[in-house]
Amino acid sequence: MNILEAIKKGNDTLKENGIKSHKLDSEILMSEVFNKKRKDIILNFDTNLSIKQIELFNNLIEERSKKKPIAYLLGKKEFWKYEFDITEDVLIPRPDTETVVEQALKFTKNKLKLKILDVGVGSGCILLSILKERKGFYGTGIDIYKKTLDICKSNIKKLDLHNRVKLFKSDVDNFNYGKYDLIISNPPYIKKFKLKYLERDVYDYEPISALDGGIDGLLELKNVINNSSKLIKKGGILILEIAFDQKDKVKKILINNGYYIKDVIKDFAKNNRCIVSTKI
Repeated sequence: MNILEAIKKGNDTLKENGIKSHKLDSEILMSEVFNKKRKDIILNFDTNLSIKQIELFNNLIEERSKKKPIAYLLGKKEFWKYEFDITEDVLIPRPDTETVVEQALKFTKNKLKLKILDVGVGSGCILLSILKERKGFYGTGIDIYKKTLDICKSNIKKLDLHNRVKLFKSDVDNFNYGKYDLIISNPPYIKKFKLKYLERDVYDYEPISALDGGIDGLLELKNVINNSSKLIKKGGILILEIAFDQKDKVKKILINNGYYIKDVIKDFAKNNRCIVSTKI
């Protein structure tokens, strides 16, 4: 069986199981089998597969048929300009979250040195992307899960940032290490009752703790905002990712905690995605 034949077979299987991106996914999984870029696979469709390669490809197709996300199958995901190691212990980085990186870079473009805190650092995709763009910035990441921090450590090493990042196993309530010029966070913000309506590849595989924002979706957002007041410098910037329908409520919480709203940013789908504020 050659690459083209295997991809067509994989494509049909994924399509039958309701995978919308069946063609692309089949090609990406074949790329993983050969450890080559997708374009190289497309240019070599007539290459024959070994028995081991067919077995590996079929196993990947089977897992994807069960709605397991591509990022977890590959153990990696592109975000911003970089590739991050990913496991089922961390949320999969999404393009919409790049708005947080964009705004952080926008509001710090004239700064040479800054201290950044990432609350709920996860894979480190937001914090590490910013640090790669700003050579004089230093970052601190906190998270309550050891396995999550281990993934972040892997990405710190991968991006050669070990001299500019510190990690702490802590929640934001009990964290009191230092004062920061910039605080960023992508906290859980989905309403608890809406979790079961998420796509299967999200609900069945991604960590619910990184999605569940409590009854009203605001539990962790309130927590981050309330506790950031003791950690941020006067005039410091707080950037939060939010749900599309939380703008007004989050703005009110920020104002009540002594923040001035600088901007509300929309994502690629024109939905409200992050709020930028300054500590007065």
